Amino acid sequence: MSEPHDHDHGHDHDHSHDDHSHEALDAGSVPGYYEVMETAMRELLIAKGIISANDIRHQIEVLDSRTPALGAAVVARAWSDASFRARLLADGRAGCEELGISFYDDTQLIVLENTHQVHNLIVCTLCSCYPRPVLGLPPDWYKLKPYRARAVSEPRLVLSEFGTFIPDDVEIRVSDSTAVIRYLVLPMRPPGTDGWSEEQLAAIVTRDAMIGVIPVTLPVESLR
Repeated sequence: MSEPHDHDHGHDHDHSHDDHSHEALDAGSVPGYYEVMETAMRELLIAKGIISANDIRHQIEVLDSRTPALGAAVVARAWSDASFRARLLADGRAGCEELGISFYDDTQLIVLENTHQVHNLIVCTLCSCYPRPVLGLPPDWYKLKPYRARAVSEPRLVLSEFGTFIPDDVEIRVSDSTAVIRYLVLPMRPPGTDGWSEEQLAAIVTRDAMIGVIPVTLPVESLR
C-alpha cells in the first residue's frame, strides 16, 4: 500500500544531479549546468546584499553537521520512554525538537512505527525528498530511479534485495515523501536489549533502518 502521489515537488531538491553543489569540483572537471547556475545565483545574491558569504558558509556547516546519529538518538529515546514515543508519533518534528534537533525548513516530519503487523518503507518517487535534519544526506541508492519506482510497485522484492524478508501476513506501507512532508521510520526494538542505555541503543540504529529497508539487529559480539 502506498501513499497518494499527488504532491508538488517544485522545490530545491535535485532530480538528476548531485546535490553536493557546495563541494569542490574534481581537478580538471568542467562545471555542469547546475554548478554554473548555483555559482551565478550565489554571486548575484551576495552582490545584491540579500545574503552574505558568511550566511552561506554557516548554512553549509549546518547541513554538514546532520548525520544519522541524530535520528538514532531519537529512536533510542522512543524505545526507552513510552511517553516520548507517543509525543513523537503524534508530532515528529516537535518530538525531535524536544531533543534539541532544529529544523532549517518548514517541512513536517511524520514518524512511522514498525510493528509485528506493519512494516514501513519511505521513498520519494519524484526526486529525493528526505528527512535531512535528522538523517543528513540521503544515500545514493535512495535517489536512483529504480529504487524510487520499485519501492512502490514491488516493495517486498526491493526489501529482499536488502536482505529483509517480510512475512506475507505483515502489511508493507510505502510512504512517499513530498516537498512539505518527510518521514522517519521508528524501527522495532530488537529483543535482548532490556536494560540498555540510550547510548547503547542509539549505537545499533542505522540510517537504513530509519528508511525502512532493514531492521535493527544486534551486533554479532553481543550475541556471543
